[in-house]
Amino acid sequence: MNFLDMFIKGGWAMWPILLALVIGLAVSLERFYTLSRASVNTRKFLEDIKHALKQGGVSKATEVCANTRGPVASIFHAGLLRVDRGVEHVEKAIMNAGSIEMAFLEKGLVWLGTVISTAPMLGFLGTVWGMVEAFEAIAAANDISPSIVADGISTALLTTMFGLVVAIIIQIMNNYFISRIDSLIVDMEESSVDFVDTLIEMEKKAA
Repeated sequence: MNFLDMFIKGGWAMWPILLALVIGLAVSLERFYTLSRASVNTRKFLEDIKHALKQGGVSKATEVCANTRGPVASIFHAGLLRVDRGVEHVEKAIMNAGSIEMAFLEKGLVWLGTVISTAPMLGFLGTVWGMVEAFEAIAAANDISPSIVADGISTALLTTMFGLVVAIIIQIMNNYFISRIDSLIVDMEESSVDFVDTLIEMEKKAA
């Protein structure tokens, strides 16, 4: 029995499970693209910012941030816009921008979580429905023959199998994205500390 035959034999419950898979894959592709673009060489970028601050001051460093993609560049840009108000305002701006960037990185993960929890439940619902139909078939035939029982149960269990397969696929992707996001957040935090320290040193030298 091939995939198409199993899908058809599984009944109506296979369609919402398929829809859940399509939604999960669509969100996963979007997150993969977004997180790939968000990843930059943080160490090199930080060195570029330090060099820009020494050569052209805040305006040059702001220009470097504006021309660089990713959350680290965004939070640095927010901090540089508050440099004239002091380091405390810079730190506050970085924290606020960091919260916004974290929300952006985690966008869509709630849909993956929904697919992970919903797909198996849809599968179980299809199985229960199939079992009810199987027992109705037994009652209508007035015969508990192995063929009637086995066919009905195998059809019912197909939806559970497909629901679990969908949940496993999306769970693996979700875990991967969480790992990537955690790595980006660590980069944001470490680079922010280094960036603020650089501004403090510059402030002391200027004083």
